[in-house]
Amino acid sequence: MDKATVAYLPHPGKRLALRVSSVVVKALLTLYALLTLYPLYWLFISAFKTNQDFFNRPYGLPAQWMKENIVRAWDLGNMGRAMLNSTLVTVTAVILTLVLGVLAGYVLSRFQFRLKKWVMFVFLLGMLIPIHSTLVPLFLVMMKIGMLDTYWALILPYTAFELSITIFLSIAYMSSIPREIEEAALIDGNGWWGIFVRMIVPLTTPVISTIAILAFLRFWNDFSFALVFINSQELKTLPLSLSLFSDGFGTDYGLTMGAMAIAVLPTLVVYLILQEQVMKGMVAGSVKG
Repeated sequence: MDKATVAYLPHPGKRLALRVSSVVVKALLTLYALLTLYPLYWLFISAFKTNQDFFNRPYGLPAQWMKENIVRAWDLGNMGRAMLNSTLVTVTAVILTLVLGVLAGYVLSRFQFRLKKWVMFVFLLGMLIPIHSTLVPLFLVMMKIGMLDTYWALILPYTAFELSITIFLSIAYMSSIPREIEEAALIDGNGWWGIFVRMIVPLTTPVISTIAILAFLRFWNDFSFALVFINSQELKTLPLSLSLFSDGFGTDYGLTMGAMAIAVLPTLVVYLILQEQVMKGMVAGSVKG
């Protein structure tokens, strides 16, 4: 090893400090991961407990694994139908949100036109509106147009309130895409629609995945809108079905935890599928060049 190489090697004391700091950081991250995952672990083990076991062994494994809790929760809460309703509403709202939001973000990030700043201001103003303050006005409007107790009573408000953050993230991400790519595509004979579909959408997959998972979680877990706008038992979503397991006289905690475990599984699956793209979308635009 020559002298030049030796000169660039860190001092032994500095190497030891780097190793110690690396171990400490990894230990802290591991502790944080365990603290984050523990509630999920507690939920799943509680789903197999009896009520007595739930109180006697709140943090321990079940004395007897009650697999019947899952089956009874599925049947009593009519969770098959509720999961179908939640899936239909959530997937439709997510698709509408992505199509409208990404298109609007593309136009606002790549084109110049009069009143552009005002259009952006109006869209982004939606981020400042407290969603639940609109429940009463929306209920009155939907009652007058006959939209209450339908899937669209949930799909349209979900889409409308998610558009602001979708447009904001789309603009931030697309602004970092070099315009030379579009200019080269135009020279090759591509139109704006071709550029958007063949180039912009593939390049923005990370932010689209991030928007999709965030929207999915909000729509899937929403309770207030579904409670106000849905009355029919056949149209109730999963959060409404979960409320059936608790009343003013008591709660069957084993069944409730079983139902919650069923409800949380789709969100875990969706996140695990999209996690890599979500991480890329979260850090997108943080580094220039």
